[in-house]
Amino acid sequence: MKVLLVVQHRFPLWSVPDWVLERLRQDFPGLEFIYLQNYDAVERHIADAEVAITWSLRPEQFAAARRLRWVHSPAAAIHLFMFPEFIASDVQLTNARDVHAPVVAEHVMAQVFALAKRLPACVRFQQQHVWGQTRLWEELPRPSEIMGATLGLVGLGSIGREVVKRAVPLGMRVVAVREHPEKPAENVSAVFGPAELPRLLAESDYVVLAAPVTPATENLINAETLRHMKPNAYLINVGRGPLVDSIALADALRRRQIAGAALDVFVKEPLASDSPLWDLDNLLITPHSAGITEKLWQRHYALIHENFRRYLAGEELLALVDKSRGY
Repeated sequence: MKVLLVVQHRFPLWSVPDWVLERLRQDFPGLEFIYLQNYDAVERHIADAEVAITWSLRPEQFAAARRLRWVHSPAAAIHLFMFPEFIASDVQLTNARDVHAPVVAEHVMAQVFALAKRLPACVRFQQQHVWGQTRLWEELPRPSEIMGATLGLVGLGSIGREVVKRAVPLGMRVVAVREHPEKPAENVSAVFGPAELPRLLAESDYVVLAAPVTPATENLINAETLRHMKPNAYLINVGRGPLVDSIALADALRRRQIAGAALDVFVKEPLASDSPLWDLDNLLITPHSAGITEKLWQRHYALIHENFRRYLAGEELLALVDKSRGY
């Protein structure tokens, strides 16, 4: 059985390290693993591959894949696979949502603390050699407590559930919007359907976007929905850039319509150096670093290894994606 790995990225951590390939060959000696350093020969090698581990798949590559039965994405987002031919096929798709979720949830809580305690402003004061205690108190929004605050989750998937595990013990009230609000949600005070997003926005002190990108969620946060947020509320996006209309958000931040925002993801990455977002003093920008951890590939390998064991044994794979729903 041939397994094709195409996991190359300009950011070194996102590229598969050599030890992963060596371990796979040791642990599964009956499989043929082909690792491509670039995408030039994908169509030739995918023609007879049964399994592919890759960030993305184009329609013409899929058309050439005569034996493909399983694709694994090392990312949580899988919108780059969502073209009609692949969705309609019987090829299984798995992703790394459970690999990234705990680490991203930690990043969310770090952003909540940073915004509540106005740490970006303190860093600016330090850089300017300014003792900013009075300014921190007199300027709005003032530093605040997170105990008793309401955190609104848009999305209750792997990341959302991990955020709940961290927010509730800190005394936060958690409410959420999900596609199927009837499903049980442990430690969540209220779960709303998508049509009730305005209600969640109006109740929340921190709105956390952790939803997948689908036609229904693109530009979910826009000029209209931003109007439902409290003037002292914050928006945090660790999902994907297309969830937010960045022009509308920038306008709302400039006008102090909301207190501030923290963005880890953007429609186009890297964020251009001339983007007006850089200059907004109430916006905390992190460079798509929410999932960065020294243990990343150990976590990846544990999932990939278990799923190869299951695949060869004919068992159900972990982290299966429902292609018809896009997550």
